[in-house]
Amino acid sequence: MTEFFYHSRPGEGRQALTLTGLRFHANLGILDHEKTAPQPIQVDAELNLGPQPLAPRDDDIRHVLDYRKVRQIIIDECTAEHVNLLESLIGKLAQRLMHLPGVLGVRVKIAKLEIFDDCEVAIRVETGQW
Repeated sequence: MTEFFYHSRPGEGRQALTLTGLRFHANLGILDHEKTAPQPIQVDAELNLGPQPLAPRDDDIRHVLDYRKVRQIIIDECTAEHVNLLESLIGKLAQRLMHLPGVLGVRVKIAKLEIFDDCEVAIRVETGQW
């Protein structure tokens, strides 16, 4: 993994929006029981917003990336339809998040929480600038 190093100007810094531990049910998988009932998943997402002022120009939500919107996009993308492969789902989600205004890079992890009794299974993808 390559980190994107940014040398900030006075009053500016590199900003990332992070959502961790977002849990909900999704229709995902190739096994018979996965095709008939949704299963719990957990999504962690980090969005690189690049250079940003240390304080927004004003205290108005319209001038920043609203994390409520990001959360809803994650849920909507993951629950829109049944997907066989975790790799397919995470690719769709990463592409959707990359299209948000101001997003330079996306890191996403999706974990299937109950596929095995002794561990979780997860896929992580990184795209864009870091």
